[in-house]
Amino acid sequence: MVDMRTFRHEVAGWAAGGPGGPAGELAEVLGVRTAVLVEGVSDLAAVEALAVGRGRDLAAEGVCVMPMGGAMSVGRYAALLGPAGLGLRLIGLCDEREKPFFDRGLDPTWTPRPHIHVCTADLEDELIRALGPARVEQIVEAEDEVRAWRTFVRQPAQHGRPREQQLRRFMGTKKGRKIRYGRVLVEALAPDRAPAPLDDLFAGL
Repeated sequence: MVDMRTFRHEVAGWAAGGPGGPAGELAEVLGVRTAVLVEGVSDLAAVEALAVGRGRDLAAEGVCVMPMGGAMSVGRYAALLGPAGLGLRLIGLCDEREKPFFDRGLDPTWTPRPHIHVCTADLEDELIRALGPARVEQIVEAEDEVRAWRTFVRQPAQHGRPREQQLRRFMGTKKGRKIRYGRVLVEALAPDRAPAPLDDLFAGL
């Protein structure tokens, strides 16, 4: 079945040095017009979850959310997908510390001008602050991770740290956990409580 996952796979192969023909053909078949460049799969999970919550079908709108495996790859993906490549409109979503990579990789002279939506610290930090640490702890318990969470906060390195920072660090301590919580934290948001970077991103799509 040809879908956005197939397109993402072909673009990733192209970025790794493979042929670009299949990605170009799929872009035409799928009607891809916009690529949202994100750092990783946890960002993809969050954006897709918010799309579902808002009744948006991004694929039908010609929008592909493209995880790049790290912000250092943004220049390569921008060259392939932007004006010099497939001619897609480019939008960025990144962590504050990674913005310089996006500034260098997304040329502001391109038309339409690429817009970068920046998360303070990172997307997990934005979601934790939007929900509040108490609500996030309830979600951790609902995800059957309360024992792992309690063990984590007893570690000496976590003593005295703000709860928000502890939760954010917890989500990065196990493979796949950031992806999981990227989705479930967004699903727990009230419709009007999406963090500004995500809200602004959707407003511009």
